[in-house]
Amino acid sequence: MLQGRSETSRGTAYGFLAYFLWGAMPLYFDALVPAGAWEILAHRVLWTLVLLGVGLALWRRLGFVGDLVRRPRRLAAVAAAGLLIATNWTIYVAAVVSGRATEAALGYFLNPLVTVALGVVVLRERLRPTQWTAVAVGAIACVYLAIDHGSPPWISIGLALSFATYGLLKNRLGGSMTAVESLTAETMVLAPIAAVLLVVLTLRGSTTFTTEGGGHTALLVLAGVVTAGPLLLFAAAARRVPLVTIGLLQFITPILQLLCAVLLLDEHMPLSRWVGFGIVWIALVLLATDSVRHARRSRRARLQAASVEAACP
Repeated sequence: MLQGRSETSRGTAYGFLAYFLWGAMPLYFDALVPAGAWEILAHRVLWTLVLLGVGLALWRRLGFVGDLVRRPRRLAAVAAAGLLIATNWTIYVAAVVSGRATEAALGYFLNPLVTVALGVVVLRERLRPTQWTAVAVGAIACVYLAIDHGSPPWISIGLALSFATYGLLKNRLGGSMTAVESLTAETMVLAPIAAVLLVVLTLRGSTTFTTEGGGHTALLVLAGVVTAGPLLLFAAAARRVPLVTIGLLQFITPILQLLCAVLLLDEHMPLSRWVGFGIVWIALVLLATDSVRHARRSRRARLQAASVEAACP
């Protein structure tokens, strides 16, 4: 019992740290200016591959690559996942370096709602009444923000859709690969594109890797750690804590992103946008409350079933 509680506490700490680091990423990407989104994406892919490749080589776990190549359908799914997460990274980095980190934060607030909606549309899942209400309130928030802004919040929608679809695809892949193997495979697929992109940017004189000082170069090299570190912490957390806990912890990321944008990056948030965020938060409170309530009911049902089974001769 004590060991189980210790594992849960450790997993919660890992999860908190993972979402905290993801939430603080606007500060990292802002520090990379004047590097553009494409250069940052290329370095992020290549240095992540170097870091994970070295780690897997030391652990002698590179054999999964051969198995992946022999399974074309799985390889195609991994390639699609890599393109989706690259799209997400590009939109996010472009938003931060262009001073629109608040819109990026909104995207990650919307992500749980879009994930639930995709579950209905793609997986034919049935929603509980409170979940339907949360999705409807989230849709109202998007309409309100579109009217207020004069156009749909494309950055927010793009981030939420790309990450939710990425999560759906990862769900379809299941446990065929570990988190480290999966990210390595995705970056391997993206690496040739990233290398070509970096060559093109270099030929055009649009790179900053060697022109902005040693500190800037070191920050770009650290893109591998910045990308892989939180993912590994998340994977460690997901093995130790209930899904409901992970679902509640994920709200740390957009809250921190928003605070970083407003308090540290001096982005302006008009009152009307705060109202839009408030509507989204109402939806998230509904979703989180429903998740906690459903988890408690399921736990009670399991305990009752176990007690009935134990009482039977």
